[in-house]
This record gives sequence, structure tokens and C-alpha cells, in this order.
Amino acid sequence: MTGKGTGIMGTRALLLIMVLATAAGCGRIAESRLNPFNWFGGDREIQTTAPEVRVAVDPRPLVDQVVSVSIEQAPGGAILRAIGLPPTQGHWGAALVPDNARPGILVYQFRLVPPPTRTRVSTPQSRQVIVAAFVSDQTLAGIREIQVLGAQSSRAVRR
Repeated sequence: MTGKGTGIMGTRALLLIMVLATAAGCGRIAESRLNPFNWFGGDREIQTTAPEVRVAVDPRPLVDQVVSVSIEQAPGGAILRAIGLPPTQGHWGAALVPDNARPGILVYQFRLVPPPTRTRVSTPQSRQVIVAAFVSDQTLAGIREIQVLGAQSSRAVRR
């Protein structure tokens, strides 16, 4: 009887070890650079030079605040998405305008058109503007950080 019990216990122990080893391996892959979901981490606020020092190629003003930045994998590259918060409702014509990139850093300005007449302030959720831009694999090659600039706050995502 002890021989049969040991065999079952040994099989269960072996099965448990295999499951744990597989789960541990998945954890390593989930954290590795091979996982496309790990291309860029969560966004963080960054300090940038004053907007008035920058030379504006685009006549639209910078968004007041950059609330969040994310990047999602897409065929042939990635989609860079940013949420901005202007001071009032009614801003339109938003775009991520490429700025001078530094080695390893891709920089975009979050620009939009203010409303033609005075508008309400209302809630932050009602003022949010979402904008996105496609970034090709060739552009992303060698890039370790993407920055999105606003007038009062800027955010970045890093690999």
C-alpha cells in the first residue's frame, strides 16, 4: 500500500513543481523586453524648459496640462495617445506635433485651437481632449523615451 501512495504523491509533487516552474517562467517573460506590452512603462510627469523659450512651428497654443500619455502596439509601429486638459471647454483641432528630438528621446508638442468665443470652465472631465498619432517602427528604433509637452505640465513614457 505504501508503494501506491508514494507513487501518487510523487506524481502530484512532480506536477506541482512543473506548474510552479511554468508560472515562474511566465513571470519572467511578462517582465522581459520580449513582451510587446512592456515597450513603454506608465507615464510620469516631467520638467521641461519654459514654453516661451521654444520656437513654435505651429501657431496653435500648447494644451494647458498633459494629463496622461500611453503607447499601444499597432501593426508597423505604435499609437501614441495623450489626454490634455485645456483651461475651458470648446478647444478643437488637437494634434501631436513632432518637436526636435534628442538622441534616444522622441518629443511631441500637444497643440490645439482655442474656442473662438468665451466658453465655460465646467468640470475637468468635460474639458479633456484626447489626441493620438501613429509612430512607425523605424521612428521608434533606438528610442527609449517619448515626451509630450504642454504649457504647464508635460508627461513621458519610458522603455
